[in-house]
Amino acid sequence: MPTQPPWRPTDAVGEALHVLRMSGTFYCSSELRAPWGLALPATPSCLWFHVVTSGTATIVVGEEAVTLSPSDVVLLPRGEGHAMRSVDPPPNLPIPNVLTLPHTWYGDRYASISYGGSGATTTMICGAVRLEHPMAERLVALMPDIVHVPVSPLTARLQDTLRLIALEVEETRPGGEAVITRLADVLVVQMLRAWLAHDPAARTGWLGALADPDIGRALALVHADPARDWSVAGLARELALSRSTFAARFTALVGEPVMTYVTRWRMLVAHDRLRAGDTTVAAVASSLGYRSEAAFSRAFRRVVGTPPGAVRARTREEDPLLVGA
Repeated sequence: MPTQPPWRPTDAVGEALHVLRMSGTFYCSSELRAPWGLALPATPSCLWFHVVTSGTATIVVGEEAVTLSPSDVVLLPRGEGHAMRSVDPPPNLPIPNVLTLPHTWYGDRYASISYGGSGATTTMICGAVRLEHPMAERLVALMPDIVHVPVSPLTARLQDTLRLIALEVEETRPGGEAVITRLADVLVVQMLRAWLAHDPAARTGWLGALADPDIGRALALVHADPARDWSVAGLARELALSRSTFAARFTALVGEPVMTYVTRWRMLVAHDRLRAGDTTVAAVASSLGYRSEAAFSRAFRRVVGTPPGAVRARTREEDPLLVGA
């Protein structure tokens, strides 16, 4: 009998995408007629994405400009403020804040806009999503400020998801917003998968370690069961490697020793659970295999730099729904 569902990935890269927990902040489909320009505000802790479905567009982040063709993908992992415009715009083109333009809303989080002059039309799907898992946070931290994934067999598959989104927008049936936002979440995972396959930078460091047959499997084991009483020797046995060979390869690829990583991962998971605000420090400590809340608190402070109780207290203060819980 299988111990997990057949769709559960067994590789560390698949696991990294499998556990992404997203909450959509804003999704928008746009019909833009040249000449046009838009400014998009910074959205801290969110990932912006843009996909051109027809026509062309230029994305400008700081001094960097990227021109997109149909099926090209741009990700801004840390939600930087940026601008979009038609290709070869006239001088002094107005670039209004997108939030000031009229929107047609289909729910709380999904809208469409139509804007611009009388020239060639560009259509796009854009959005900002918050990634809410320790692995997602680590993944985003390793990504460049702007990720451009040109059209490829992987990005071409995005068109199927985009067509489904377009149908939901056109028909505006009951439940359409729920379908659209979930399809947009699928779209983000497809984009990340395309970037991981396309960019050589995604195959170095921790990301490269995820793809390594042995070290990636060790990472997947730790990620899947952080509470287990892991040891260097125990993980080496799982991989049928000698302890010394495994330890050396792990440090070389991941950039830190095995047990340092195990502790760091546990504290990332703990921080995520405490930030949710619906559990206690003692419960989190126990769920991660710590017999003593004091030992857990020392490890948490050493890795995170603040006591675990402070994370929970801050969460409760920031969310009035949790006050009195």
